[in-house]
Amino acid sequence: MIKSLPFNKDHVNEWLKTAETPFYVYDEKGLRECVAALNEAFSWEPNFREYFAVKACPNPTILRILESMGCGADCASMSEIELAKASGMTGEKIMFSSNETTDAEYQAAVAAGAIINLDDISQIDNLRRATGIPETICARYNPGEFRISNSIIGDLHDSKFGMTKDQLFEAFAQLKEEGVKNFGIHAMLASCSLENIYYPMLAEELFGLVLEMKEKLGIEIKFIDMSGGIGIPYTPDQEPVDIKYVGEEVRKVYERKLVANGLSPAIQTELGRYITGPHGYLVSKVIGHKNIYKNYIGLDATACDHMRPAMYGAYHHITVVGKEDAPCDHVYDVVGSLCENNDKFAVDRNLPEIEEGDILVLHDSGAHSRAMGYNYNGKPRCAEYLLKEDGQLKMIRRRESIKDLFATLDVDEEFTERWKG
Repeated sequence: MIKSLPFNKDHVNEWLKTAETPFYVYDEKGLRECVAALNEAFSWEPNFREYFAVKACPNPTILRILESMGCGADCASMSEIELAKASGMTGEKIMFSSNETTDAEYQAAVAAGAIINLDDISQIDNLRRATGIPETICARYNPGEFRISNSIIGDLHDSKFGMTKDQLFEAFAQLKEEGVKNFGIHAMLASCSLENIYYPMLAEELFGLVLEMKEKLGIEIKFIDMSGGIGIPYTPDQEPVDIKYVGEEVRKVYERKLVANGLSPAIQTELGRYITGPHGYLVSKVIGHKNIYKNYIGLDATACDHMRPAMYGAYHHITVVGKEDAPCDHVYDVVGSLCENNDKFAVDRNLPEIEEGDILVLHDSGAHSRAMGYNYNGKPRCAEYLLKEDGQLKMIRRRESIKDLFATLDVDEEFTERWKG
């Protein structure tokens, strides 16, 4: 199986007349189709809402597209709250899910009217001190064990996120005494799962917890945040999650466990990777070819632009533009120019013969990619573009300049004059 692009060599050649590589391209048509399919899969629940995980792709143009389709925002910092607000997501369309949270962050969340998602029972005291306890609150659950997980989240016993079951019940009992009227439960027990049964299994876990809350504490949970965790097929041989099937299976659990017991809480998700991941592409140019103990292809992109391969050893499929039908009979390490040996986009990858000047595209780069960028070696981060539904390419974030890197320095007049020179 070969991964295809929503653009071709002619498009790229036209873009290169004004766009400097490397740069990101996000496919608006793909984004909209993905959200529409998600909304349809959960249309059986009238109050369903997707809270897009802003950390995955924090660009206001992307957020405005998602907001126009009914999405809210899952935020983990003051900056993400401000970005969500500026993108039209306000009040309870913002879920604030953070850990080790400062008073200032709680104050910003409450001021925005966001729903607070508490990561730990100890945060009750911190929230009370910072803002007081709001009438609506959510709490994050970590059961310690769950059949589906992977190396990104790891063993739940080693995860820093969420509360144990006993802590969750104690926290809700305290919060009920504090006057909380609307309770929500949140759990993210896997990351990038391609198993269609992940959400249905999570539903069994969380919906059962909702019944216990009502029985033991007299608390009727108003909303259940199933968070993210649904993955995307990074490798060509993987199959995507069948979101229609997933929604239908969750519905069956919902009716059997909740509706049958007179309960009808709202269902929420906070997918990030699933929505933007497959619809973002890093476009880069080959600038070097080195053959020592291995055969290296050097790009003008680096791990500063796309960190996942260096950080996780993550696989991202590569297309050599214009050579889609050529045999993959050469083996390369595809690398960047950083002074770190993990600055590699691919290791021992079978690709067509590559020459300097070729354009390489890294697939599935729409989530946790540019968002995780940094400036090691003083590398300015690259631009972002939107491939609009009408086929036009629109810049939605310019490339950083070297001046941007020095903009926050406290420097003397001599340095300033030399810099101007």
